[in-house]
Amino acid sequence: MGFEKAGTERKLQLQELECLRLEAYENSRLYKEKVRAVHDKNIKRREFRHRELVFFYNSRLRLMLGKLGSRWEGPYRIEKAEAYGIVHLSHPSSPNTLKVNGHRLKLYHGEKMKDNKELEILLLVDPPTEVD
Repeated sequence: MGFEKAGTERKLQLQELECLRLEAYENSRLYKEKVRAVHDKNIKRREFRHRELVFFYNSRLRLMLGKLGSRWEGPYRIEKAEAYGIVHLSHPSSPNTLKVNGHRLKLYHGEKMKDNKELEILLLVDPPTEVD
């Protein structure tokens, strides 16, 4: 009689353990969904248009660059923007086109700044002081 009672007790413990395991899986799934929603909310979607100027991140320049060197090359001109973030680039000094992922690009704002005609000049000279 003791073995039967111990056997049923063990079966109940295994069922409880299985319920706890399934509950942990469900909690993990819910947590991952919440974290994914927060992460996706903070992602900025970039849409590049034809003829825009961009910088291109070249991750293969590890050997040549020093500590302060930049891996951003450019500016490149966008020739074509396809679905799924594929962008065709052309450099002004080269007839070849590059096919790259849009995540490796950022907009170049230098051309817009050249069009701005306003110019502010700050003179860094101390004002004259009165001498008695």
